[in-house]
Amino acid sequence: MAKEEKAKSAQPAMKYSRVQIAGLKKGRRGKHHDLVRGILGELKSAPATSALEIPLEDVGGIGLAKLRSAVHRAASAEGVSIETLADEKNFYVWKRPASK
Repeated sequence: MAKEEKAKSAQPAMKYSRVQIAGLKKGRRGKHHDLVRGILGELKSAPATSALEIPLEDVGGIGLAKLRSAVHRAASAEGVSIETLADEKNFYVWKRPASK
């Protein structure tokens, strides 16, 4: 019986350290965080009748699909409803008009 108790209490050495969950930042900060934050910041202050025109050559080599996805994900997280459009040179984003 003593051998069983000893076997149960012996734990293998920890490979990873432990941290308190309360001290962890829970937000997502992806590669395009600064770019997307800048776009959303300008979009929030833009009039509802205008779109932001973002030159694709100025986004640091990010593909259109990844840029669109990142902007939509961030806007959704902040409760901002948006629409997007793109041509060969620019990415456009604007606030979706409120439903009546």
